[in-house]
Amino acid sequence: MPPTRQIVDTQAALAATSSLRGRHFLKEVDFSTSEWLSLLDLAAALKVERQELGVNQPQRLRGQSIALIFEKSSTRTRCAFEVAAFEQGAATTYLDSQSSQIGHKESIADTARVLGRLYSGIEYRGFDQERVEALAALAGVPVFNGLTDQWHPTQMLADQQTMIEQSAKPLNQIKLAYLGDGRSNVGRSVLVAGALAGIQVAIVSPPELQPPAEVIEMAKTCRPSDSTSSSRQGQDLVVTDDLDAVAGADFLYTDIWVSMGESPDLFAERVRLLSPYQVNSELVARTGNDDVKVLHDLPALHDLNTEMARKMQAETGLLPFEISDEVFEANADVIFSQAENRMHAIKAVLVAALA
Repeated sequence: MPPTRQIVDTQAALAATSSLRGRHFLKEVDFSTSEWLSLLDLAAALKVERQELGVNQPQRLRGQSIALIFEKSSTRTRCAFEVAAFEQGAATTYLDSQSSQIGHKESIADTARVLGRLYSGIEYRGFDQERVEALAALAGVPVFNGLTDQWHPTQMLADQQTMIEQSAKPLNQIKLAYLGDGRSNVGRSVLVAGALAGIQVAIVSPPELQPPAEVIEMAKTCRPSDSTSSSRQGQDLVVTDDLDAVAGADFLYTDIWVSMGESPDLFAERVRLLSPYQVNSELVARTGNDDVKVLHDLPALHDLNTEMARKMQAETGLLPFEISDEVFEANADVIFSQAENRMHAIKAVLVAALA
């Protein structure tokens, strides 16, 4: 595996994020390209710092506390926020729909005004983007989006950090092809965050599942105007149902076909629409790139070792779903590095906003 890009002077990387001090982290389009890339540099620096110093790494958030609101369940996001905060010296409080009054007896607006008086920052993982925006409007402290139905920005930092580590190319020379539901939070964020970083992005989805027109326009608007991207003559951002769009891809990216909170009744329809877009050995070969790597934000239904996969197979007769077990295991090191990088990316967001 290529070595992590090292930022020798962590303080210099932190100084480059000075404009993010006290800022919310709600969606990718809220940031300039330079601000976004500075977070990637800080994540890389903090990762190296952890590797080199371990338990002796500086704790820049000592004495601070972060509320973690989880209206949707989580493995990677919760663990990444808790470990990132702990390693930087901050305390966390986990609040789910069962252990708090959020949404039952207390509105998001009132919750924001309570937690903002108690905590240094608030993380939210849940439903509509309006809920995290409402928190940000009223809390008076930085609010961090751990996932909403529309956007998944911390995942995008981790994805791009992984691409930097796994490729000899700079981000603005990488081609990324996403296959799956382009309307999902991941599909939308891949398009917009990829545009922000100058990545050549192809969203390859059936017409019924392509990103909304306003998201495509948003991605075009935040595209950096540099000579490398302009030389590709309009091929930087492609939304298509044509599988030939994966040709030349450096990375293929897929996601679970039924997102969290969606009805199981969608299983059969999603399988019907997305089966041609399964990431398998045939699709990998279609890139024409012997060095192509595969990303997956997890969880992945690549075998029958989960209740959901067994249920979907019973209802649809298909296995695997979004990715074959062969391709998943061949790219396991990349995929689980991507999962680890959630913590480093989130640590960078917390440190930039709160240190």
